[in-house]
Amino acid sequence: MENTLASFQQDQLMVRVYEKEEDMGQAAAALVAAKLAEAIAEKDHANLILATGTSQFAFLEALKAHNIEWQKITVFHLDEYAGISNQHPASFRKYLKERILNEVNPGEVHLIQGDAEDLQSEMDAYEALLKSHPVDVACIGIGENGHIAFNDPPVADFNDPRLVKLAGLDEACRRQQLGEGWFPTLEDVPEYAVTLTIPAIMNCKTISCVVPGKRKANAVSNTLYGGIATSCPASILRTHPCTTLFLDQESFPGI
Repeated sequence: MENTLASFQQDQLMVRVYEKEEDMGQAAAALVAAKLAEAIAEKDHANLILATGTSQFAFLEALKAHNIEWQKITVFHLDEYAGISNQHPASFRKYLKERILNEVNPGEVHLIQGDAEDLQSEMDAYEALLKSHPVDVACIGIGENGHIAFNDPPVADFNDPRLVKLAGLDEACRRQQLGEGWFPTLEDVPEYAVTLTIPAIMNCKTISCVVPGKRKANAVSNTLYGGIATSCPASILRTHPCTTLFLDQESFPGI
């Protein structure tokens, strides 16, 4: 793709750096569309995980422009705040429906009900769905504290026995959500979220990780050049056999 500033491999992690966020989003969308087409050609169906947050805007816009057989795709997502409704401005269910799902109409959609009365049953059911639908492509991001999904450093577990869990959110994570404009005050940001665990993400056949913006540069640096440790949960991506990290020039610490 044009405007590629750098392309290299760190351990098993492929890294692609683009001049602009839009270029980054288009490159990630092209990879995801191609991998979904491969899965559909092989088994007439694909399972996809979609991420949320401001970092995913350019990617999701680009993905919608591709000619994808959405009716053959089952969609999951990474996480949802505990205790908020699907009408809350910060709800990831609301985000996904408004930004992509209502437009592309996938064959099946399974969204985490963070406000379920019996949250443990909800998590158990979602875990069972993931086990019965091995994920072909996971689209994720990296948080300012290095988290993937809501696996913040204090609760991240590379060997988590579960695929879905209730996770406490650290202050850095909650401040990021506030800074992105999803909540009016820090006190309004939930302290817990239902999240896919790190093994759930690492089980996915292909991972596309989209991380634009200067505020993510430190987390990207730790992901690429620090130790593989839960102090930066995203560092585990360097051990996955088919992950590409898409950056723009602001998020790449080498420019």
